[in-house]
Amino acid sequence: MRPSGAARPSEMALALAHTCLTVTAPNPRVGCVLTSPVGDVIGAGHTQQAGGPHAEVMALRDAEARGMSAVGATAWVTLEPCSHHGRTGPCCDALIAAGIRKVVASLADPNPLVAGQGFARLRAAGIEVEVGPGAAESRELNLGFFSRMVRGTPWVRMKLAASLDGKTALDNGLSQWITAPAARADGHAWRARACAVLTGIGTVLGDDPLLDVRLVETLRQPHLVIVDSRLETPPGARLFGLQRQVLVYAALDDPARRAGLEARGATVIVLPDAGGTQVDMPALLRDLARREVNELHVEAGHRLNGALVGAGLVDEFVAYLAPKLIGHGQGMADFGPLGDLAQAVALEFRSTQMIGPDLRLLARVAGRDRF
Repeated sequence: MRPSGAARPSEMALALAHTCLTVTAPNPRVGCVLTSPVGDVIGAGHTQQAGGPHAEVMALRDAEARGMSAVGATAWVTLEPCSHHGRTGPCCDALIAAGIRKVVASLADPNPLVAGQGFARLRAAGIEVEVGPGAAESRELNLGFFSRMVRGTPWVRMKLAASLDGKTALDNGLSQWITAPAARADGHAWRARACAVLTGIGTVLGDDPLLDVRLVETLRQPHLVIVDSRLETPPGARLFGLQRQVLVYAALDDPARRAGLEARGATVIVLPDAGGTQVDMPALLRDLARREVNELHVEAGHRLNGALVGAGLVDEFVAYLAPKLIGHGQGMADFGPLGDLAQAVALEFRSTQMIGPDLRLLARVAGRDRF
């Protein structure tokens, strides 16, 4: 099958990468298309769950299943083929063994274990390498992976659900439900794409939430991260018992409470800040990166939200605004007070979309994606 002018192989590969948005973590989202010497598509695939085949291997398998030979073919891939042994073997070796003539990649892999070595191995084997088509789109799709590899921290996205006047709950804490079911389902889709969901002990004690992915289909549950300075998370909380990792970050250790949480399968990490009474949030983010968290989805109350925003630790916001006014109530993020408007957190609107009766805004901290 020869791709039409509206569906170039590089665009097809990017579309495949988008289909694995919730699948590949902690690996990057990658698509691959193989074309014959005359330009016909002979195979395609995307990266599978961690430990499964990468996009290049899936495309080669697809070509084989179609009865097509990859000898002399071109591989269009959205990220540099890996050159190291991780959970799977090097994709470079698979492409070389298949007789691929040319590789067109969107951009280099930021992983220090790859970082140009894949391209070098392919060229050493006599394979032509072209880099560039779809680079911006591929990087945006894998911004969390790039953040972890380059900055050493996850990409932090904060989810907010508020009334038009910016209230996320009543003064008594009641917040269910400000937004409509469609927005809540959309919020679960954002959870599903993250490696981990972060909340605070106030939300755990006040709402006894599950904070899992239920309203959309998913092949995996993201980890749950709880900021709990004094280890107050109840061992009987509903959040336990799911097939996911629960990480509890504390400032003060309590052997008895730690044992109770560990008995429920939680991992307890004690990371006090300089004052010794609060969790060191920058250190928490670095620790999550070491645990292979690419995208961190924050769903917390106004106090923890404010602490994260005030410390400059949030990269992006996905906010749902309901067409209602609440008046007195809890805001989105309690930080400040500021002494001057120039100190406000500058944002860039990335998109706006109606989700049922509610408005979804995607806003990014200005310049945060430039690393």
